[in-house]
Amino acid sequence: MARRRAWHSVSARLSPIAELWIWRILVPLGGHRSFVMSQGFNNDSVAATLGLEAWLETVGPDFDPKAVRAELRKKYAEAERRRRSLVPPALSINVARLQTLVGLTEADCRVLEFAVSIHADRLLDEAADLLGQLSTLQMFFVLSVLLEQPESDIRDSLSPQGALACSGLVSVDRNGSNLLRCKLDLLSPKFADAILSSDTDPVRLLRDIVAPAAPATLTWSDYGHVAQSLDVLRPYLKNALASGRRGVNAFIHGGSGTGKSQLARVLAQELECELFEVASEDGDGDPVKGETRLRAFRAAQSFFVRRRALIVFDEVEDVFHDGDGFFVQKSIAQTRKAWINRMLEENPVPTLWLSNSIRGIDPAFIRRFDIVFELPVPPKAQRQRILASTCSDLVPAQRLQRIAEADSLAPAVVTRAAGVVRSIREELGPAGAAAAFEHLIDTTLKAQGHSALKRVEACQLPEVYDPAFIHADADLAHVAAGLLRSKSGRLCLYGPPGTGKTAFARWLAEQLAVPLVVKRASDLISKWLGESEQNVAAAFAQAEQQGGLLLIDEVDSFLQNRRGAGRSWELTLVNEMLTQMESFGGVFVASTNLMEGLDPASLRRFDLKVKFDYLTVPQAAALLRRYCAQLQLEAPAPGELSRLARLESLTPGDFAAVARQHRFRRLQSPGNWVSALEAECALKPGARRAVGFY
Repeated sequence: MARRRAWHSVSARLSPIAELWIWRILVPLGGHRSFVMSQGFNNDSVAATLGLEAWLETVGPDFDPKAVRAELRKKYAEAERRRRSLVPPALSINVARLQTLVGLTEADCRVLEFAVSIHADRLLDEAADLLGQLSTLQMFFVLSVLLEQPESDIRDSLSPQGALACSGLVSVDRNGSNLLRCKLDLLSPKFADAILSSDTDPVRLLRDIVAPAAPATLTWSDYGHVAQSLDVLRPYLKNALASGRRGVNAFIHGGSGTGKSQLARVLAQELECELFEVASEDGDGDPVKGETRLRAFRAAQSFFVRRRALIVFDEVEDVFHDGDGFFVQKSIAQTRKAWINRMLEENPVPTLWLSNSIRGIDPAFIRRFDIVFELPVPPKAQRQRILASTCSDLVPAQRLQRIAEADSLAPAVVTRAAGVVRSIREELGPAGAAAAFEHLIDTTLKAQGHSALKRVEACQLPEVYDPAFIHADADLAHVAAGLLRSKSGRLCLYGPPGTGKTAFARWLAEQLAVPLVVKRASDLISKWLGESEQNVAAAFAQAEQQGGLLLIDEVDSFLQNRRGAGRSWELTLVNEMLTQMESFGGVFVASTNLMEGLDPASLRRFDLKVKFDYLTVPQAAALLRRYCAQLQLEAPAPGELSRLARLESLTPGDFAAVARQHRFRRLQSPGNWVSALEAECALKPGARRAVGFY
């Protein structure tokens, strides 16, 4: 195996104990056979350090290996008589502290002292190399001689169940033979430096692998959308901290940037305890392997058992995720399943495990967590609160309200964009800062595969909106009053395009004073197998969490008659839709232009089906008068109303389209309005041109 050398410090002078270990390597363990060659030494530095300088000047035939070995035996005997087995003071103090903290045996302490020394001292390591490649069994014998400990105690000390392994302080490479230093792996690359440098706090010994968490930048109020889960988690953690309950683990999953790490910090603040994070990268910015992170976690559990603390293990995919393919390598958790299960049942420090996704994690592990919940993107009300508290000094309130419409806007995106803009706000000026913030949000969302920010208010109703201008076969005001009382109902609105189905759902949400969650076919249908069903479920879950009215437009894309389904996913999509409809406890509104062909089972699940039709003649006339009054035009004349009455397929949507046209092509009279409405109707399928004289 290739030799790895990564020195963190090199002793300028051997400690007494390291010198004694080298003598034992050379004489009782037979290292002199490789050290003393026919015409010199294998390692001149070791020879000089041991006081053999005179022989370094003797080269060639004058070098006497037999005499050198005799001198080695003599000097070794003197070293044993002196017995200056003193370890460096800082190492001695820190090992004694760890002995109390972790529960190390005397053999554990001696092994730990040696493992630290061989990783920190070049000469000791080079002397140990003289023993060659060692098997694990040979290593046990070597350590028993070096440390004067029974071999059985060394075996127990380095067993997987020993305190050194369970705490992660020292682990053994059991994969074949290797050099002695490589057989003994320390907790982290900088652990030897830390434990040798000074009398230090255990937290410093874990630097680069476990660190105190930074303060939270979000607050408890920012997590109202998961209040039901937190109402269980917070008291449970409080009880665990007070009682010392073991095996307390919570698994929180959600998309990147949704605030999982911030939630852990908020929880620690609420519970008035310390929070330590298991690092996913080292001090040089390089990623830390999952196995190393697990060892860091084990060490933290041992080190902080007597502290009022929580541990957070972020990006648990490193440990638990098995991937999706048949040939994907099993995760560390799968290869050490029994150990992981035992760890989850016995860890003394409550732990929060964070993941971007729960997919790929064995359900057998999931069931061992006490609490499992998803942290989704905050609902609109929460997004508005986060934006206001983070960016009110950068962006006007009305603009923030529009930005909050983005369903995929995670807290981390907001805070990062705000940090960038705030650092250069003086150069940008107020208007430039607001524009820059919106630009950063927009480009980040698009880079993540989400929709861009909408440039106008997504759910804004027309100023002239009035349900009296909807031609429906039900009393819509009466329906709204009933839903306000019951807070639950499933409505199917059907009819030609433009008849006001979507606008009515928006008006209804305002009457119920609840958020409106709008989903269209393009938002929910995916090309990936199974993802459309997940998107449908997520839409209902989002509305449930927000206590909002869910509007699914173009619902015919989901509820086609299953008798005509040619592919399996079409059946599963309909089934998922029906299942979610039945279990949803709020107000659900579906709209469609194509009532024919809908699945009969879905129609039975709607409490009320309302047909939206073309405007009646009185409604069309009243709506034209309303627009003319709003635009300060003269009232329409009888002839203009007569022309309007001939339009059989006129809808509120046609009036809205002409009103938008009026913004850039002024319509100066009621007659112009009627002409524009006639042009809209003429483009509809099956339209008949009006015949007559005006």
